[in-house]
Amino acid sequence: MKLIVQSPVSRRSFLATSTMLSAGTVALLAGNTALAQGMAANPSADVGILNVALGLEHEAINAYQLGAGSGLLQKPVLDIAVSFQSHHKQHRDALIATIQKLGGRPVEEKKLDEYAKALNAAALKNQGDVLDLAARLELGATNAYIGVIPSFKDSALAKVAVRLAADEAMHWTILTNALGRPLPASALSFGA
Repeated sequence: MKLIVQSPVSRRSFLATSTMLSAGTVALLAGNTALAQGMAANPSADVGILNVALGLEHEAINAYQLGAGSGLLQKPVLDIAVSFQSHHKQHRDALIATIQKLGGRPVEEKKLDEYAKALNAAALKNQGDVLDLAARLELGATNAYIGVIPSFKDSALAKVAVRLAADEAMHWTILTNALGRPLPASALSFGA
């Protein structure tokens, strides 16, 4: 059975609008405070966009929590899920720090049961269902980051998006392998 993931804002739609982030905000997000200080920013617009991203990171963290807490994942798959969740927590922490540096208020995380409902966690019946959900979320994120890379005029900013896309592609590849599915047979299979 295929699960349909419904989210008020998709990663793809968020990243399609992320080109509106100022170069200074992206530099802050990448951890380069010195670079950010020399760049103009539009804090209120950037905070709004970053809060959408933060909301999505909260969702990803909770999706992995639902999988880990479901009792459906066996070792070492459970360990991998927890590791991927920690990556999303690092993204969350970077977003919170950037929003606060811009003078904004980070969006609050919802309750786990709200994420369970939005992700249709009740339909998760086995390890394959959990992995399928995670793989689809990771593939969407991979393609979204790849889609935004060409919009950056500054190669340093594009590099940040490439690194994020690489992490997401790694997650998808490992999940796909765990599902026993074949990897893409041809090159250039992401971002299409």
